[in-house]
Amino acid sequence: MIPELIIEDLREHVKDFAQDGEKGLIFAGPDDGPLRNTNFNRRVWTQALQDTGLPKIHFHDLRHTGNTLAASAGASIRELMERMGHSSTRAAMIYQHSTDERQREVARKLDGLARGALGERSGTQRAREPDEAE
Repeated sequence: MIPELIIEDLREHVKDFAQDGEKGLIFAGPDDGPLRNTNFNRRVWTQALQDTGLPKIHFHDLRHTGNTLAASAGASIRELMERMGHSSTRAAMIYQHSTDERQREVARKLDGLARGALGERSGTQRAREPDEAE
């Protein structure tokens, strides 16, 4: 599954650039053959970054970003493994990175769970209240 946000862009790409036929490539190299690492970075990726005014990043960094965003969206390790095509949890974990926003979200959710269990008052606040039996 892919985010709905990019579906229309992918349709346009397929319409404008994909090769015809059942075996046609969706993303073809400069010579209309398969993309190869040996020419992709030099002939395609670097030029694409320049054309769009984006900072120099490695193409592989997109995997790290995608998996970090999927983890932040709540994907389980098993779901991350499937998205990335990994067979081990160790491989999937390499691509996960903690983010400040995700840490804040975890803290907010823990706060909500605790408040729900305590009726909005902390254990310390409840302990400080006078005992009604006295």
